[in-house]
Amino acid sequence: GDKLVLIAAIIVVFALFTCLNKNFLSVTNMINILIAASLVGMVAVGHTYLIIAGQNDLSPGSLAAFSGVVAALLVSKGMPFAAAVIVTIVCGAAVGFFNAFMVNKIHLEAFIATLVTQSIIRGFAYIICGGKPVSISNKTFLLLGKARILNIPVSVWIMIICIVVFGIILAKTKFGRSVYAIGGSMDAARLAGLNPKKIITTCYVMMGILCSIGGIIFAARMNSGQPAANVNLEFDAITAVILGGVSFVGGVGNMGGTILGIILIQSFNTGLTMVNVPSFWQYVAKGGLLLFALTPDYIRKQKREKDLLAASMKNL
Repeated sequence: GDKLVLIAAIIVVFALFTCLNKNFLSVTNMINILIAASLVGMVAVGHTYLIIAGQNDLSPGSLAAFSGVVAALLVSKGMPFAAAVIVTIVCGAAVGFFNAFMVNKIHLEAFIATLVTQSIIRGFAYIICGGKPVSISNKTFLLLGKARILNIPVSVWIMIICIVVFGIILAKTKFGRSVYAIGGSMDAARLAGLNPKKIITTCYVMMGILCSIGGIIFAARMNSGQPAANVNLEFDAITAVILGGVSFVGGVGNMGGTILGIILIQSFNTGLTMVNVPSFWQYVAKGGLLLFALTPDYIRKQKREKDLLAASMKNL
């Protein structure tokens, strides 16, 4: 049912923007939507895991910008591109580990813990480059932003691979099932012999790695590492995931819904830009979209609680 509503919403968005600007449905624009979605998509993959596990992360925008700057700096200092990518991804994983540490060991709420990281990492992004964008001249690095396979940019392929691989892991493996279990009930998962802290740590580290890869690709596309880039990236990713039917309460949702959510939010964003909606109003529209996403989530939660209550009454 939820997926049908989403597909209907996507059709409405496409129809509306095509009426307002006939170039909206062009092949070039569809590829542009995919390119723009590639970073949001990778972060949304990480959020799908975290939100199903009952967690959240507000630091991806900062981490993606930081990763772009780190990779650009390392390459400009003469480090080979492959080595720079590995170092940057390790940094991303470390940030994810730090988030998990704050949630698991210091017992901070995920929102607060990752808000801390969001601020610290954005600060570091500015500090290491003195607040100025770091331009990229390395040919291999730039190729990552320009290269196409079957006329589709590499960044889009990387997003598709991430969605497929992590989608399969979530749907078909023991780890995927344990993510649902701890989102459904941490205590029940613990009694079933799972280690919630370990699973949560894995989810945060995965998110850190995805943000780093996304940030590197974004820097390659922009020809520079920009400390001010990707503000509100997490907002778009969380909206996409919630639109896709992943419940904020945890334990519910799948990657298929997230894909539809990514398509909806990115075509919506691109459409607003194409019909020249002022950027201030775009914020209002995005907030409205998030509200629209949270309403069915709330209704589903009410229904679930009612069903649980009915089931427990039956057993009395």
